[in-house]
Amino acid sequence: MRIDGIRTWRLRADLSEPFAFSQFEYARRETLLIEVSTDEGGAGWGEAYGPAAPAAAAINDFLAPMLVGLDPRDTESLWHFLYARTLDHGQKGTLLAAISALDIAFWDIKAQAAGMPLYRLLGAGYAESIPCYATGFYFGGSVPLEEKFEREARLYLADGFRAVKMKVGLGVERDAELVAAVRRAVGPRIRLMIDANHAYDPVAAAALARRVETQDIFWFEEPVSPLDIEGYLYVKRATSIPLAGGECEHTRFGFEPLLRRRAVDFVQPDLCACGGISEGLKIATLASVYNIHATPHAWGSAVGQAAALHFYAARPRHPASLTAEDKMIECDRTENPFRTAIVKTPVRFERGAWYLPQTPGLGIEIDRSALENFQL
Repeated sequence: MRIDGIRTWRLRADLSEPFAFSQFEYARRETLLIEVSTDEGGAGWGEAYGPAAPAAAAINDFLAPMLVGLDPRDTESLWHFLYARTLDHGQKGTLLAAISALDIAFWDIKAQAAGMPLYRLLGAGYAESIPCYATGFYFGGSVPLEEKFEREARLYLADGFRAVKMKVGLGVERDAELVAAVRRAVGPRIRLMIDANHAYDPVAAAALARRVETQDIFWFEEPVSPLDIEGYLYVKRATSIPLAGGECEHTRFGFEPLLRRRAVDFVQPDLCACGGISEGLKIATLASVYNIHATPHAWGSAVGQAAALHFYAARPRHPASLTAEDKMIECDRTENPFRTAIVKTPVRFERGAWYLPQTPGLGIEIDRSALENFQL
């Protein structure tokens, strides 16, 4: 089997209602999908996190010409070849997102060739579903946030979610009010996480953590800049709330100091950014050395969603005990046609859980005619 073509698909979709978090407002969705075809007639799909145009250029103009004629099933060799080729000028960011997309597509092809769902090829036993946490409670709109969040809470509970994550970053006082409002709306038995998207400096993040500790917060995500490990440690010393982070980090080399210093309790590699399936597995293994939970960030299209599901299903329960963690995977509830409109059958969601695709590879069938509707 040999790679005989790599095609990039830059997709964009306007949203019916913009949404915002502490850093940006989104009025549209954009992503980059790649299609790797082989001389045996098959194809694998991958996704690159972040701006689509530079990742597409990195693949089309730089990486793809090196790969034609190689065997896509050689995932480990290909990853190291690509990383070594980009090391001098792309240790993080766009080039790693491009490598991530390629690696996911290679694993898709490899699992299809093996006739297995990807999570089984990765060594996992049969799994039916993984419970989700609803990522929502974004800012924006004309309705007061307390009212907006109360409506959302009712929807999430009706959908069967047992955990929800809300955005913070509007200032310590305002955030504390909104966290209390969401806790009242979801009740005491629902896990509640908060996510600042690195809006705060360590002093303010610690102040917010102390204010909301009484609300039984399951984790505080990205309280400070992803560049500030000392800031994470400052917040950890100030609160009993577990910390989460890592979606902006890349490769095992970037994650190693974050893990070794135990700056987070939940580490969140995004497989479309961190280096793909190959590198995600190494990051999870490294996290296990330090007894830190590896829970993938999953905010992209159906391709990234499926990759995260298979990866997470293949990660052993942690720790190995009768009371090991309950796995929870992210389920972003904002409008995203790339989750549903570009696949012939979306990943099944039922009663607060994603159901793992059981067909070979990633287990999703891309609708190319639908892609054309969003293609830039």
